[in-house]
Amino acid sequence: MKLASLAAVMALTAASAASAQAASDWRTPDPDNVLVVDTNKGRIVVELVPEAAPAHVARVRGLAKAHFYDGLTFFRVIDSFMDQTGDPKNDGTGGSDQPNLTAEFTFRRGAGYAPQGKAGPAEIGFVGPLPVWSQNSALAAMTADGKVAAWGAFCPGVLGMARAGDPDSANSQFFFMRQTNASLDKTYTAFGRALNGLEAIRAIKVGEPVAAPQDSMTTVRVLSDIPAAQRPNVQVMDTAGPAFKALVDKRRVELGGAFTPCDVTIPVQVK
Repeated sequence: MKLASLAAVMALTAASAASAQAASDWRTPDPDNVLVVDTNKGRIVVELVPEAAPAHVARVRGLAKAHFYDGLTFFRVIDSFMDQTGDPKNDGTGGSDQPNLTAEFTFRRGAGYAPQGKAGPAEIGFVGPLPVWSQNSALAAMTADGKVAAWGAFCPGVLGMARAGDPDSANSQFFFMRQTNASLDKTYTAFGRALNGLEAIRAIKVGEPVAAPQDSMTTVRVLSDIPAAQRPNVQVMDTAGPAFKALVDKRRVELGGAFTPCDVTIPVQVK
C-alpha cells in the first residue's frame, strides 16, 4: 500500500475510534509542554515529554519562547526518514549561544509510564504520546531506585534532538520523523511527538542539503503563550486508559509478531 493511502486509512481508523470514546478516555495536555509549529506546509502540534528528556524539553521550550526558531528552515530532509531544522545558519553547522546538552538517550521508567505488554522479547509502553521500549519490569526489584531503563521509539512524528558525533553535542537542532527508524533508538534523544500534522512533516521538501527555496517554520510557539482566543484546543486519547489499550490490543492481533509501538495511531482532536 502506498504511504498516502496508508496514512488515509490510519487517519480514518483513528477518527472512527475517537468518535466512539467517552470524555474520560481523553486528556488535555499541559499547555506549557505543547509546541505549535506553523510551517509553510501546514501546522504541526507537538507534545513535549519532560519525563523522557527534561533538559532537552527545557532547552527547546526556552528557545521557542525566545522566538529563536521563528523563520528557520528545514535544511536536511531525507524521504522515509526525517526533517532536520533548528539551526540559525540553516546549514547544520550552527546552534544557540547556550551550552551543549548531555545526552538523555534513556530514562528511568516511573510515574507516567503506561505499560502495553510486549513486542517480541521487549516491553513496550507510552509516556504521554511518546512510544517507548523498556527493560523487563522484573529487573526493577534488583535496582537501587526500583526502576528500569526505558527509551523513546523513533516512530513517525517523534521529535528527536540532532547532534554531532559526540553524544553530548546536542544544542538547538532537532528533527521530525517522517517514518520509523529504529537505528536511532537509544542513540539519539527522543523528547516529544507530533500530535497532528504528520502530513505537513511528510510534505517538507527533500534534500541533503535541501535546494533553495527551503521550507521553513514561520513561527514556533508554546501553547500557553498563545492568546486564549487564538489558542487551538487540543485533546489526546489517554495512553494509560482502557480505550487506548483496546486500540493497542487490536493492532497487536492484526499484525501478530510484526507488531511494534510505532504501529499504533493515537487519536487526537485539535480544534
